[in-house]
Amino acid sequence: MTQATIPHQREPNPEQLLSLLVRDEPRVLTRITALFGRRGYNIKSLSVGSTEHPGVSRMTIVVSGDRGVVEQAIRQLEKLHDVIRIIDHSLEKYVDRELVLVKVAITPENRVEVRQIAEDFRSRIVDVGRHALTFEVTGDEGKLTAFIEQMRPFGILETMRTGRIALTRGSNADIPGHVYHGETQALRPAVQIEQPREERAREVPNLF
Repeated sequence: MTQATIPHQREPNPEQLLSLLVRDEPRVLTRITALFGRRGYNIKSLSVGSTEHPGVSRMTIVVSGDRGVVEQAIRQLEKLHDVIRIIDHSLEKYVDRELVLVKVAITPENRVEVRQIAEDFRSRIVDVGRHALTFEVTGDEGKLTAFIEQMRPFGILETMRTGRIALTRGSNADIPGHVYHGETQALRPAVQIEQPREERAREVPNLF
């Protein structure tokens, strides 16, 4: 008896989550996104913000593709002078969050139901109109997607998502065991604090 052949279904590309510590200089974002564009890498989301170190920004990038794709991207990013450190979160335990604003159409008949669903998701109302409510929801990607799907039957007028941000779990904070610039450098601060000029002057031997 011949068994029927089941056609192979191609699985969707997995998502890879990277954090980059970069120098806060003009056109850094342009150079990094241009690198991804030239190589044909698909960026699903990108978030940029300041860090605890003045002059250093953090970029969180979600890339669609398999491991080979993300490893190629990392090798290219390593060549950029602006990139201080690269953290591949798929190799470490991490916590990630995302924020979404959702404007939902309301009527006198569905207002109570909409607010009850929003309460179940622990969302917050940030704007109230006669015909719409705007909600703020924070959580992981699954929670935000579920909230949007629950609100879709009522009529979504607008949405805006920030994109994912992430930090490595544990007391080591941003110093995971696997960093592409090398383990030794990973144990150093992201930015070396420059020695004050007065202290450097005192260390210079007096030749007179």
